[in-house]
Amino acid sequence: MSETLLTVGKLVNTHGIRGEIKVLSRTDFPEVRFAPGSQLLIMPEDGKERLEVTVESSREHKGMYIVKLKGYHDINQMEKYKGSLIKVTSEDRVELPDNEYYFHDIIGCEVYSDNPDDGKLGVITEILTPGANDVWVVKRPKGQDLLIPVIDDVVLDVDVPGKKVKVHVMEGLL
Repeated sequence: MSETLLTVGKLVNTHGIRGEIKVLSRTDFPEVRFAPGSQLLIMPEDGKERLEVTVESSREHKGMYIVKLKGYHDINQMEKYKGSLIKVTSEDRVELPDNEYYFHDIIGCEVYSDNPDDGKLGVITEILTPGANDVWVVKRPKGQDLLIPVIDDVVLDVDVPGKKVKVHVMEGLL
């Protein structure tokens, strides 16, 4: 079984001539991911030669992170990695508080109604983040997708290991 990798950023460019890189963060925990001593994997777009690196230092700059990697002191060493994704192994995931979940834990879960007449509603295929709360897109066996707002009145129970979600179908959702 292959290891699960989580994307935490994208290497968009180099910065200066001393090997620093500009990283567009794709994580809720940049202060953890880009902290000195953090282990990262740089995955080139062509899928070849993944690079295991350690963060030496980082700072936020104009909505991105400028990251200095241990052992890389020249722009030419990093130039070829432009466009690469930056990942971490799933063992390095940050533990979330109760009732918060990673997207990859929720996508693929089967959704069941608390009303026995409705039974299984479908499978979560996508998560939308329009504003006040997330919305889970549920692919139904027949008909249009169901949009489930992620609020306490609707989402009753989430069993991540069992890949099951129990919801209360409010009037107008079906």
